[in-house]
Amino acid sequence: MSRANLDKDPDEVAAMFDGVAKRYDLINDLLSLGRTKAWRRSTTAAIAPMPGMKILDLAAGTGSSSAPLAKAGADVIASDFSEGMLAAGRARHPELTFTKADALNLPFEAERFDVVTISFGLRNTSDPKKALGEALRVTKSGGRLVIAEFSHPTWRPFRLLYMNYLMKALPKIARLTSSNPDAYIYLAQSIQSWPDQGALAQIATESGWTGLTWKNLTGGVVAVHSGIKA
Repeated sequence: MSRANLDKDPDEVAAMFDGVAKRYDLINDLLSLGRTKAWRRSTTAAIAPMPGMKILDLAAGTGSSSAPLAKAGADVIASDFSEGMLAAGRARHPELTFTKADALNLPFEAERFDVVTISFGLRNTSDPKKALGEALRVTKSGGRLVIAEFSHPTWRPFRLLYMNYLMKALPKIARLTSSNPDAYIYLAQSIQSWPDQGALAQIATESGWTGLTWKNLTGGVVAVHSGIKA
């Protein structure tokens, strides 16, 4: 992928993540100025995992989002469509259950999970509305959806500064630190084109979820959306 492909062909996106899997978490920590772990803690708190809770973690990558859920006693399936990410995850977290799964066509029966969550992965699907519809299908009635995703800073001066960083500084940093800088150029462009907080809540509502709320993190750089299956 010589440049970011915002058409998000699944095979191309999967191959891109295969190529960055081994250093993905390290580079993300660097590019987020160390905020990734705090964002994940907030997402875990929103999920509120408990022993026996059945959770599907979509686009789980190397398992960084799944590990604290399992540690709390939940029954977690970490799923991803990138073989490279799954291999890195199995090596890093042998205690977790990893499954290859396409978010647009999940290989799970209806109403299986108490919670479906996806962290920084919905943006990479070719059809977010369909992905959220699939998440709804496999969630139990009364179950919940929790999405952590890059969003739009709410304070305009900070938003302009942030978008300038994404489009100018981030690709330069990626070229110095990553063997596949095109993946991070894609990251910057996909964040810039992603819907804001209200628009994402509307997409989830149109997919069948109810009671959509969100919490802004780092001034809206990230938002954690929650919804309920009626």
